Amino acid sequence: MDAPAISFSSAPVQAHHRDRTRRIRTVLKPTAQPTASISDSPGTAAVDYCLAYHVLEGAEAAARKRDTATFNWYRAHPDANASALSTSTAVGPRVVLTPDLDRLPRSAISETPYYVLGPDTTAAPPNLQELAAAAYATGANNGFADLLAGHAVVVCLLRHKQLGDTLDSWTITRLPGTIYCDHVNEPLVLARDLIHEAGHNWLNDALNATACEISDEVRFYSPWKKTNRPAFGFLHACFAFPLTMIYTARVLPGTSGDLYRFLTAYLEQQRSLLATTATDHDRALALITDPTLRKRLRSVHREALSL
Repeated sequence: MDAPAISFSSAPVQAHHRDRTRRIRTVLKPTAQPTASISDSPGTAAVDYCLAYHVLEGAEAAARKRDTATFNWYRAHPDANASALSTSTAVGPRVVLTPDLDRLPRSAISETPYYVLGPDTTAAPPNLQELAAAAYATGANNGFADLLAGHAVVVCLLRHKQLGDTLDSWTITRLPGTIYCDHVNEPLVLARDLIHEAGHNWLNDALNATACEISDEVRFYSPWKKTNRPAFGFLHACFAFPLTMIYTARVLPGTSGDLYRFLTAYLEQQRSLLATTATDHDRALALITDPTLRKRLRSVHREALSL
């Protein structure tokens, strides 16, 4: 039986997706009528939004290099050719890639490496597409379908590691809906990391959509970073990690052996870390000016504290 769904539906976020997609398409094709092809479906609008940012980033880089052919390719492919790269999943078509980590660019737009869809992009090998599809399925079956549908559109699988190794994952604000992550040969672990990073993408969109500007003057101790962080980073951690705790608690009863021990240790570690944030989280939430968003962040944090 599927776990209760957690609602990530948000009218402001959906409006934000459609508005930003329309603006980007207008920049690239000023004479076109982009509104005609922008879907009212939240899932489709989220995909369009994610891909529009890939097109914008790629077109801007091509323009700076005076690479007319590549620039024109992006103008001709408003979905960055995603339709030819997509993997079928429980939450809709997703773009699953395996870019070479050593060749990922670094620039002023991100402190971490990143990858932009382009004319030379190829899909991940079939076995990794299957791994990702299974991860999406377990995430959706455990209550995170909305989150993964709207905020995990492009997934770049990086280094293959062993269960128990440190797994790195990240997102960048310039490419919303895109996730970069290491992986092991276990869909339940990949689903956990997709949920974590999709949570960051969702919160960034929610803050933008509700015009919440969080003061960076007040800092809070982050047990994950072991340092004082601005409220923005603290609230992000206090949202994304609790999501993975809720997910882990739901899947844990169906696991055994090394996977059970790995996930149990993870959940215990996160319980201990999250417990230290209880008081500061209430203080940080006071900086969120949108009452609906504030309520959602509090609800996720409290559910994780109760595990």
